[in-house]
Amino acid sequence: MSAYVSAFELFSIGVGPSSSHTVGPMRAARDFATRLRVDAVLDRVERVRCELFGSLGATGLGHGTPDAVVAGLQGLDCETVDPDAVRSAWTGWPDGAALALDGTHDVPFAKADVAFTPRTRLPGHPNALTLEAFDATGSAIARETYYSVGGGFIRRDGEPVRVSAHPFPLDFDDAAGLLRLCDEAGITIAEAARRNEESLRPEIEVAAGLDALWDAMSACVNAGLSADGQLPGMLRVKRRAGAIRAQLEAAEAEGHRELPGEWLGAFALAVNEENASGGRVVTAPTNGAAGIVPAVAMYWWRFLADSGLGSGNAVTPYGELVGSALLGFGATEPAAAPAEALDDIAVADANRRRGIRRYLLTATALGSLFKANASISGAEGGCQAEVGSACAMAAGGLTAVMGGTNRQIENAAEIAMEHHLGLTCDPVGGLVQIPCIERNAIAAATAVTAARLALRGDGSHYVSLDAVVETMRQTGIDMSTKYKETSEGGLAVNVIEC
Repeated sequence: MSAYVSAFELFSIGVGPSSSHTVGPMRAARDFATRLRVDAVLDRVERVRCELFGSLGATGLGHGTPDAVVAGLQGLDCETVDPDAVRSAWTGWPDGAALALDGTHDVPFAKADVAFTPRTRLPGHPNALTLEAFDATGSAIARETYYSVGGGFIRRDGEPVRVSAHPFPLDFDDAAGLLRLCDEAGITIAEAARRNEESLRPEIEVAAGLDALWDAMSACVNAGLSADGQLPGMLRVKRRAGAIRAQLEAAEAEGHRELPGEWLGAFALAVNEENASGGRVVTAPTNGAAGIVPAVAMYWWRFLADSGLGSGNAVTPYGELVGSALLGFGATEPAAAPAEALDDIAVADANRRRGIRRYLLTATALGSLFKANASISGAEGGCQAEVGSACAMAAGGLTAVMGGTNRQIENAAEIAMEHHLGLTCDPVGGLVQIPCIERNAIAAATAVTAARLALRGDGSHYVSLDAVVETMRQTGIDMSTKYKETSEGGLAVNVIEC
């Protein structure tokens, strides 16, 4: 069975703050409600109950897990729901009010119907939840246990562990197999991913879907760079991306050319501040690491792409990105371009979008390897599984759009992951804020460094990507559970909450 996971599963549009603790439980609860309808027992249900185990029980409050469960039980879809409808679905629930199960069948619901059992870890996965439905006599008529296995993916207890059930035409199990396959076919890693995607949907839909993912990513960057104030939660963390953006724009207005790395960090902060606020984000491959892939892509888009508005490392002011999703931050529209320049601008934008598709497809192939052969779940492998995987995906994607060979791409991903081995997941207060937000900015810079190092070489290197993936898997197994998204160790217990 292929390791490949479709780009539209690995990258999915959802809500913050966590793919495993918010998106996954919301999908599980929605699936449970749908099953009640499909099994023709929905009308008999008089009460529903959810129990959160392990990591979901330990840090579920800070991650909005009970809110996500209530939203999912109502049949709301994480890809289309208004984030505001999720943020207070449980925390603001009036006890005894009617919950529209599957959006149609009302049952009385109380906040106590969501129970937290952090000390109990089910064998299937550290992120587990059980949903039950009862009839008027109190007898259980349905019971399902789900595992939120990272990146918003869920698995129902009893279902086989699988990566993908689809027989992709270009089948590979590891990085060595991927490189060998590409050599034999004379194609790039992105082309291999594209061919696999086109076995699921037409070429035009693949391109449109990748563009939609990029539009959502860039919209998240814009939203984060435009916002200010404090993030929700007892830590009272102040948003910084908007202030940094204002400082950089002011410097550029005075004729200074700020370092692209300054913008790179701002892009990553912007996404993860949006995620921490429960906003609309793209899992990449998780929410906790959602800022890295978009930030590096935006770095390429603005500073490195041959756009026709400046090439090489020339800085293109945001307001001049005519025809893209980035037209500034609510100030004024860019000055009208001369008619003869419009075609050049349109061509530049089309070229950029083609580059972004190549970037995302390359990142998908690499991310598939981590998901299949190690983990992308912080509760299973620590933050190395989330931020490390995302950093490797971004490094490989950037190497691809900078003209790197397949072996340089594999080298970049290996460098990026190697230097995240052992990274723990110890969020302060159970919130995806400290150290998570800054960690994305640092990892984005690491991804760029890894790509540049790989591009300076010929692709040959001593440690293979497969060796690093296997090392990450083993390290995750050896890592104490208190460093795996439970907030029971590390910074989470050594930082005084204010």
